[in-house]
Amino acid sequence: MQKKNVNFRDSKNSENDGKEKISVRLLVTGKVQGVYFRFNLQQIAKKNSVVGWVRNLPDGRVEALLEGNKGDVDKVIEWSMIGPENARVDDVKTDYLQYEGKFSDFVIQHDEP
Repeated sequence: MQKKNVNFRDSKNSENDGKEKISVRLLVTGKVQGVYFRFNLQQIAKKNSVVGWVRNLPDGRVEALLEGNKGDVDKVIEWSMIGPENARVDDVKTDYLQYEGKFSDFVIQHDEP
């Protein structure tokens, strides 16, 4: 019986963690420009109800700001570690920020956000 109680608590905690609102800044390094990384990230974010933005940086990296439920944002972060078919992701840095809830959509930025 004790094992069942532990499993129940674990699944309950995981469910609560997934609904917590978070904000994460991503910096993705590798062959991530010119391979539809931003477009595909936008599609994955929208599919997972994540809002924010993504943009190319002059140094060849891709930067993104993701906001939403922790479980949904985590799915987008997991995808970004692989990227689209022709990409090569070498590194993904994540910075957890204070959640502000100021976005209503996920957009591709072409200038400073």
